[in-house]
Amino acid sequence: MTGCYLWSVPVLTTKADEVARTLEDEIVSGAIPQGQVLRQEHVCERFGVSRTPVREDLQRLEALGLVTALPNRGARVRSISSAELREAFLIRAELEGLATAHAAPRMTADDLARLDRAEERFAELTLELRSQMRSGDLSNSTLVVVWMAANHAFHDVIYEVAALPRVEHLAKSARRTFIGEHVWSARGELDELFARNDLQHRAIREALAAGSADGARTIAREHVLSSGRLMEAALDLAAARTRPPDWLSGGAQRDGWGADE
Repeated sequence: MTGCYLWSVPVLTTKADEVARTLEDEIVSGAIPQGQVLRQEHVCERFGVSRTPVREDLQRLEALGLVTALPNRGARVRSISSAELREAFLIRAELEGLATAHAAPRMTADDLARLDRAEERFAELTLELRSQMRSGDLSNSTLVVVWMAANHAFHDVIYEVAALPRVEHLAKSARRTFIGEHVWSARGELDELFARNDLQHRAIREALAAGSADGARTIAREHVLSSGRLMEAALDLAAARTRPPDWLSGGAQRDGWGADE
């Protein structure tokens, strides 16, 4: 799948890395919608940087499969199809199952304590996000980005303990293709997903605490696959669009808004 292999990703300067990480998070969360054009001048103005780090950023985003380069214009945020989404989740399910099984016999009390802290944070944010989405009060993507970071933090503890850097590398690139404004607009489907995710995190933790490699692998794999099934349903059902941020739209300009390349 495009975007799942990272060894061709350009090495960035410190400033470029900071900007690229922000853009990645906003694309994945849907703050920057699919089809939106990222013009170099808009990015430069927003972050107060020159064109050199911005070019590096766009090259990185393209290597991750998040954008398509537009000659002399910048890049367009890619749309992800149901087939791509399904493939990405299948890849991630196997990789996360492998990493979780490998981590099970290596988990220490300190590792479990870190996992507990990550899960507590994730559970708190999940409740807050579910409440806002049910009430229709999710007015911006900031909470979404924070929730995603907390979700990743839980799994990152497992990757660290597993000490399988290539597996971690591939899985982390695959997970950056999942979310977009189509998905966050499907509130009903995601409410079920959020509730199930939290329960599955706790089940993964218990399997790891018991040192059960087979149990941890099975639960982790199903955790990713169940997320994938619901995300795919949400992608198919949701038709709403969100307004692009002002710094991208340039006021009335909405070049490429909602269009596929």
